[in-house]
Amino acid sequence: MKLAIAKLEEWMRLYYHNVDHDIGSSGVRDLTIDELRTICGFDLSELGSMIFHDSECFGGGALRAALADRWTGGDVDGVMVTHGSSEAIYIVMHTLLDPGDEVIVVDPAYQQLYDIAAGMGCRITPWPLRAQDGFSADLPLLRKLASTGPKMIVVNFPHNPTGVSITREQQQELIDIAAEAGAWLVWDHAFGELTYTADPLPLPFGRYDKCITFGTFSKSYGLAGLRVGWCLAPPGLLSRMAVLRDYIALYVSPVLEFFAEKAVRNADRIVAMQREHAHGNLRLLRDWAAELPDLVRVNPPDGGVTAFVEFPGHPDATAVCRRLAERDRVLLVPGECFGDAFTGYARLGFGGTTAELTAGLSSVRRALLEGVPVSEAR
Repeated sequence: MKLAIAKLEEWMRLYYHNVDHDIGSSGVRDLTIDELRTICGFDLSELGSMIFHDSECFGGGALRAALADRWTGGDVDGVMVTHGSSEAIYIVMHTLLDPGDEVIVVDPAYQQLYDIAAGMGCRITPWPLRAQDGFSADLPLLRKLASTGPKMIVVNFPHNPTGVSITREQQQELIDIAAEAGAWLVWDHAFGELTYTADPLPLPFGRYDKCITFGTFSKSYGLAGLRVGWCLAPPGLLSRMAVLRDYIALYVSPVLEFFAEKAVRNADRIVAMQREHAHGNLRLLRDWAAELPDLVRVNPPDGGVTAFVEFPGHPDATAVCRRLAERDRVLLVPGECFGDAFTGYARLGFGGTTAELTAGLSSVRRALLEGVPVSEAR
């Protein structure tokens, strides 16, 4: 297996810890332990009696039960706790896919959703969202693509990086398309709880027996540093995944699971708080873009905390992002991190503090008005 360089992670490795203002990341404002403790009503003294013992392969009982109560009607058999959703993506694809299998993936997409499969020798078929129509989902096109009988269909709504989503009716049609093709449907729910234009979509759990769902505490909760995620899948598949996991991570730390379980039990409060904050920042972003109609195009997202911003006068947005990071210490993510066709775009994250977003947008405005010297467009 030969993996391509993960462009987004490489960009973050270069700049994420070397900027003052992050308006490129895809999560909400990170909470402190004190904030989480206040919201959830626990005391750190509860950790005092914890023994530094192994957790369980599928996740500790308390966290699995909390996740099951939230997502599966209490059925813990289909729940696995993972090291972020990244581990779940890796294990699922290595468990289910073989070289030559066809995988349909929404395009643009988070690179791990397609390049793990590509590195295994799978055939990747992009399902392009319609850029000319605000990156809306073209389900007739997906139905046509799926007529070839793919092994897997991978989707992400609300979508990263554009923030667009689909309706419940469209979600059901998508599930029907996967079922008709006999394909595994991978539903990336990373941004699913944080929506603005409609209620969050229900999980496909229970509506199709070949459905897998990933989730994370990084995006809607503000707990990225926990590196905890979860996977919902048929119990038989989770058992197969556990065989591979025995060679990788074994289990998630019980210390991390302690905080994650508290967060799940209080998820509605956490998400409501983060949604209110992010929605205010989204209004600020829309007002900023409206003042720069010739320099910026933004399709307001339906959910999540990212917008895929187009810079009409800068076909190489990477140069803009590089100058912002190296000169102005502001983080944006180049669109090329989500595919070679998106070099004129950048992912702009608005989930952080309002002060950080305001300062970052001011720097972006200045960079666009100045233009980028040819020497920097390398």
